[in-house]
Amino acid sequence: MIEALPVLKGKTLKDLQEICAGLRLEPFRAKQIYHGIYKNRYNSLEEFTTFSKETKDRLSAQIILGELKLGRELISKDGTRKFTFLVDDNKEIETVWIPSGDDGRKTICISSQIGCTLNCAFCATGLLEYKGNLNAWQIIDQVLQVERIVQDRATNIVFMGMGEPMHNYFSVIKAAHIFRDPDAFGLGARRITISTAGVVTGIKRFIQNKEPFNFAISLNHPNPNSRSSIMDVNDKHPLEKLIEVAREFTQALDRPITFEYVLIPTVNMGKDNAERLAKIARSVNKSKINVIPLNTDFTEWRRPTEEEVEEFVSYLRFKSDVPVMNRQSPGRDINGACGMLALKGVRHELAK
Repeated sequence: MIEALPVLKGKTLKDLQEICAGLRLEPFRAKQIYHGIYKNRYNSLEEFTTFSKETKDRLSAQIILGELKLGRELISKDGTRKFTFLVDDNKEIETVWIPSGDDGRKTICISSQIGCTLNCAFCATGLLEYKGNLNAWQIIDQVLQVERIVQDRATNIVFMGMGEPMHNYFSVIKAAHIFRDPDAFGLGARRITISTAGVVTGIKRFIQNKEPFNFAISLNHPNPNSRSSIMDVNDKHPLEKLIEVAREFTQALDRPITFEYVLIPTVNMGKDNAERLAKIARSVNKSKINVIPLNTDFTEWRRPTEEEVEEFVSYLRFKSDVPVMNRQSPGRDINGACGMLALKGVRHELAK
């Protein structure tokens, strides 16, 4: 049964074909709509020059394109821009435009949930109330709107914003395939990265479906007991099982996997932790490590100094013999760096 007012954004070509059939439109209209929304980035039916006025009027009465409402925008001194979008008028999500990077990379970091289903102790989003999953169109519209505002197009998309992508698996994967499709965004699978805090069941589904996208695991501690103290996901999906499925990923899909590691002095740094992390990395074929200095400051923990980061990274490289990269913290001055999304809301809650 066709929705009374179906949202066209977030729909695959097959979805649009079914909608057009239900609206008694010619079959070729589905591809025109698909190209118009995703490839041409049309934001209203008026921009569809291939449609007659009669067709536009007819469609306007029966469908909507779908659009998130922009709440606010902040611009960092390094060029990073953070956008707050309103979902259902009163729920907020955040999206980040990161224009700097290797080879002219322009990345959009997108959210998959309103709040988060997990509670990582160093992450601002994890302290917010979870208010639901985003639909595929709400995920995709973050990219469409940011590109329109900055008047540029992304070269890369990362599912590393608010939320746990594996707890919104189907909407995330649906959006990722539209981003990848040459007839839509045309980014290519290797320019799309999906991250998880370690939801083993979601990773297994990803492997079984042979998804082509880059994949990252937010590891953050190489000791299972200590990991549970900063990441509650470890209670349900223990580190041992997570490393097993990471090995399965690289073997089954013959692709590298990235371990993300937030550096927190006195918590997960030092030579012992570096050696444990190196052992994990060596045990997973084709792995690499991205380290991220702690960005948030609402806990008793502090951000490591540049010297501490360099010492840890140098020792880790020596012990692991795998690629290790310091991801830095673009947008930190606007609370747009890793772990900081919705930080203003967290401080409001903590102040109560």
